[in-house]
Amino acid sequence: MQLDLNLLAALDALLEEGSVAGAADRLHVTAPAMSRSLGRIRRTTGDQILVRTGRTMTPTPYALAVREQVHALLQQVRGVLAPSRELDLATLERTFTLRWHDSLVALAGPALLAAVREQAPGVRLRFIAESSGDTPGLRRGEVDLEANANLPTAADVRAERVAETAQVVVLRAGHPLSAGGTMTVEEYAAADHVAVSRRGNLAGVIDEALAELGLARRVVATAPGEAAALEFVRGSDLVVTAPESTTRHALADLGLVALPLPLDLPPAPVFLSWHQRYDTDRAHAWLRDLARAALTAPATGPTPAPAAKARAS
Repeated sequence: MQLDLNLLAALDALLEEGSVAGAADRLHVTAPAMSRSLGRIRRTTGDQILVRTGRTMTPTPYALAVREQVHALLQQVRGVLAPSRELDLATLERTFTLRWHDSLVALAGPALLAAVREQAPGVRLRFIAESSGDTPGLRRGEVDLEANANLPTAADVRAERVAETAQVVVLRAGHPLSAGGTMTVEEYAAADHVAVSRRGNLAGVIDEALAELGLARRVVATAPGEAAALEFVRGSDLVVTAPESTTRHALADLGLVALPLPLDLPPAPVFLSWHQRYDTDRAHAWLRDLARAALTAPATGPTPAPAAKARAS
């Protein structure tokens, strides 16, 4: 059966007004056009809907029985085809799933959660761990927002570079290389390294840059995230190269210092990614704005004083 949704609007108007003329005025159509709509409704339903009683028209028992249902259906159709653009954060109830790099969760997650709880207490956030390989979670609708250093290649996935941060060399405060506050590229290459890689890669862009200078480093271990790598470094003479913003907050607590990386490498980017299906979703756009602010602020903030004091000692 092919249904014309215009008949639903016509039927609602006829049942509300109780006359062809009144329904025509309500929908801004002519009386003959409304009479034709009534005829089509009668043929579709097999019921007279309105019958003449003197100078007025009276709804049939069937019409009375479906009157509220017709009105409710029309409102639902309008809600689907012309959704409200208003977003009521106070009453919003929704769960968002975020796949962020673990260091970004530690760095910006608390600020994002605090902003969400203040503005929309009915919203919940699910931070889930990154996998060891690429996943189609955004495309399948399993993940709402991703945040990491990877630029998506899928055409239907949006990506915005929201922050960037310089790479630094992190080592314990009493490390032999920490005394001068800087290190040469030769000293850097000669040190034993922990590499941060969720895939367990022993080499990367740092090794390519060293190779161009005729140098090579020795990576003795890999860690899936900065937090684990810093634990290796704090009790040894190992060093780790990591984004400054994601390690800054842990330096004083772990007794570590950060030195400038003696290599000319571009800053590490942070991309916020989502599927294009959410481009016009008001609630999702609101969350993207909060996530963008949470991720941008730490990247532009100053390095804490404790780390600077440790370097000077």
